[in-house]
Amino acid sequence: MTILVTGGAGFIGSNLLRRLADRDEQLICLDNFDDFYDPGRKRKNIQPLISSGKVRLYEGDIRDSDLCLSIMKDHSVRTLYHLAARPGPRPSIQLPQLYQDVNCGGTVSLLEAAAKAGVDRFIFVSSSSVYAASTPVPFREDSPADEPFSPYGATKRACELLCHAYHHVHGLPVICTRLFSVYGPALRPDLAIYKFTGLMLQGKPIPVFGDGSSGRDYTYVSDIIDGLVACLDLKFGFEIVNLGDSRTVGLLELIDIIARTLGVQPTLEHLPPNPADPPVTCADLSKSSRLLHYQPKVPIEEGIRLFVEWFKAEAGS
Repeated sequence: MTILVTGGAGFIGSNLLRRLADRDEQLICLDNFDDFYDPGRKRKNIQPLISSGKVRLYEGDIRDSDLCLSIMKDHSVRTLYHLAARPGPRPSIQLPQLYQDVNCGGTVSLLEAAAKAGVDRFIFVSSSSVYAASTPVPFREDSPADEPFSPYGATKRACELLCHAYHHVHGLPVICTRLFSVYGPALRPDLAIYKFTGLMLQGKPIPVFGDGSSGRDYTYVSDIIDGLVACLDLKFGFEIVNLGDSRTVGLLELIDIIARTLGVQPTLEHLPPNPADPPVTCADLSKSSRLLHYQPKVPIEEGIRLFVEWFKAEAGS
C-alpha cells in the first residue's frame, strides 16, 4: 500500500512517518518547507528517512492541485494523511487570509485530487481548536463546533466541513482526527513546552498570559501516532474522533512539572490574556476508544521527562 503524508517533515508528520516506516508500506512525503519556523529543523526530521530509502520526498505546495493529483496517480496512493497546514491560533490573528488560503485552499486541492485518484482513505488531522468556550468538558465530537477562538480554529473546522462535503458528493472515506496539544521529540519551537524549557535553562522569565488558570489536554506524540496509525485498520465513511490524553493540566502546573524535571526555580512574567487562547481543553475519548481502541499511555510527568531528554540531546548536538 502506498501512503502519502502531507506536512511529513514537520513535528507530528515526521513522527508518523518514522512509525509507518516500521510497516511494509510505500511512503511518500509532500512538504513545502515553509518558513513558519526554521526549515532546517524539518529537513533534519525527514533526512534519515530519505537517506534510508524508506520515504520518497516531494517538495511542493498542497495548493498545487496538478502536483497533488500527479503524485496520487503516479504512485497509486491508497491512503492520505493530511497534516500540512499553517499552524497556530495566535499567529493566525495577524495573518487570517494566509491561513484561509493555505489551510482551506490546500485541503480542497487534496480532496479534489484524492477523489479523482480513487484514494481509499483520507485521514485529515484537525485540532481541538475547533471547540468553543461554551463546549461542555470533556469535549465530545458531537458538541457544537461553530464558535472557534481564532482564524486557525475556524479554518480547521471549515476543512472538516469540506471533508464531509467530499464524502457526501464523491463517496470519499474521510476521518477527521482532532488533536489535543501534542508535544514530544521534534516539537515546534513556537509551542509552550519547547519555549518554557529553553527559557528555564537560560534562566529567563516564563511568559504567563492571564492569571495562569488556563488548562490544556497535553498529549504525548507517541500516543497521537498510535491513534493515527489505528485509522489504517478502521473501515469508515465519515467520522470525527478526538485524540488526546483526557487530562487537563493547568498552565502553572505545567510550568512546575518542567521546572522540577529540569531542577530549576522558574521566574514568571505575567501578561494580559490572549484572545486566541481558550480557557480549557479536555478530550472525551469514548468514541476513539470504541472505534480505534485508542488509549493514551504516557502521562504528562513521563512525557516531559522524555521531552527534556530529547531537548538536551538536541542542544548538545
